[in-house]
Amino acid sequence: MIRSFYTAVSGMITQEARQDVITNNLANVNTVGFKEDSLAVKPFNDVLLQNYDKMVAGKNVRNVIGAISLGSGIDSVNTGFTQGTIESTGTPTDFAIDGRGFFAVQRPDGNEFYTRDGHFHVNVNGMLVDDSGNNVIGRDTQTGNLGPINVGGGSITSDNYGNISIDGVQRYKIYTVDFNNYDTLTKVGDNLYTGANPVESNAVVRQNSLEKSNVNVVNAMSDLLTTMRSFETDQKAVQSIDETLDKLVNEVGKV
Repeated sequence: MIRSFYTAVSGMITQEARQDVITNNLANVNTVGFKEDSLAVKPFNDVLLQNYDKMVAGKNVRNVIGAISLGSGIDSVNTGFTQGTIESTGTPTDFAIDGRGFFAVQRPDGNEFYTRDGHFHVNVNGMLVDDSGNNVIGRDTQTGNLGPINVGGGSITSDNYGNISIDGVQRYKIYTVDFNNYDTLTKVGDNLYTGANPVESNAVVRQNSLEKSNVNVVNAMSDLLTTMRSFETDQKAVQSIDETLDKLVNEVGKV
């Protein structure tokens, strides 16, 4: 009886975590370049049930009844990197990667992060930055060095490989990277990722465009309703088990 209680509660905990993931996806449906998450669930190890009620030659022998699962647990939260829809904006500082790859940005502390969010703008210092104020990294076509892109007060144009010209003169190439294994990527907030062993790529970059979130609202809402119903089912099971335990403790054997 206690075992069934723990099994039902483990299901509630798992469904609650799944609901958190889905609601976060829905909250970011309009976030540029956002990639939806999904929860991977794993079962606890099955337990072999047996008793010694079976009689053979007048002796009790072991009788295997079968296996029972002790519930489910959270395995991992996985990110799906499918392409989002690319939408034209007409803004010269908006960029979208068509296909694989990530933009690289640098925080004030010098650390490098990666993103699919190309909603950039030029700050008061003339630097190309993201919405959080992080510098967009580019390769200087004159020196070959990597560093922040300094636009100044000039006008920006770009070809499909991120080669940026300022006032008609090519100055930078937007630094894009890719990863052999996307499993190494970790979300760190602000639509940014960290990852191991980035490799410079020749990603296709669309200027005047943004990549929309890859969250499918209809599927997410359907998954949310299914998750809520599963949670309610486990909740009712817990209540039923609790009522049974109450009768067992307070009424069984009562004269």
